[in-house]
Amino acid sequence: MSLKVSFLVDGFNLYYSLREIQGLSKKPVKWLDLKKLCEGYLQPIRSHVGERTELAVVHYFSAYATHRIPRDPGVVTRHQTYVAALESTGVNCVMSQFKRKDVLCPLCGKKYHRHEEKETDVAIAVKLLEILSTGEADVAVLITGDTDLLPAIRTARSLYPEKKVGVLTPFLRHTTEMQGTADFHLKVSQKAVQSAQFPPNLTLGDGTTIMRPIGW
Repeated sequence: MSLKVSFLVDGFNLYYSLREIQGLSKKPVKWLDLKKLCEGYLQPIRSHVGERTELAVVHYFSAYATHRIPRDPGVVTRHQTYVAALESTGVNCVMSQFKRKDVLCPLCGKKYHRHEEKETDVAIAVKLLEILSTGEADVAVLITGDTDLLPAIRTARSLYPEKKVGVLTPFLRHTTEMQGTADFHLKVSQKAVQSAQFPPNLTLGDGTTIMRPIGW
């Protein structure tokens, strides 16, 4: 009998890592097949948990950057296309939102605003506990380098000591705190990302064909 493994993907944390890979390799890698990427890490996870593993569910957490449309009209459409590609492979996509935040400059005293992604960390934390409590998986793996999720990892391990919580850190994201808090720690390699790309043209379940967005 195999242990079921679910993955929780911090979308923007991974996205910025992919941008760095593109900058280094000069090749597009944002059109990433998350299910294929996660399947590629089942064997390394097996070496840490000591038993056979199989994929349960991949959960993807992100938000549409609607506030950027005036500067980049296609930003949301590209992201929606990617979400459609992920959902066609069975990935569960959980979309949050950006909210405007007014900030006071400490130097000049002027107010300006910026947008911050909201709800995603909480959504990941809640889903982590849900996965372990409902029996969806025996092992939960967070793909993130965000230390804000450390309390969720500690709580999950405390409440469900019979299960495992691991961290798969995106490329060029180094967090020693993550390594010390999770049951095991792995790193997403540049090679793994480049090997897990969707084909340029992808046919959805309803017969619709979508294409990789330019620059992805």
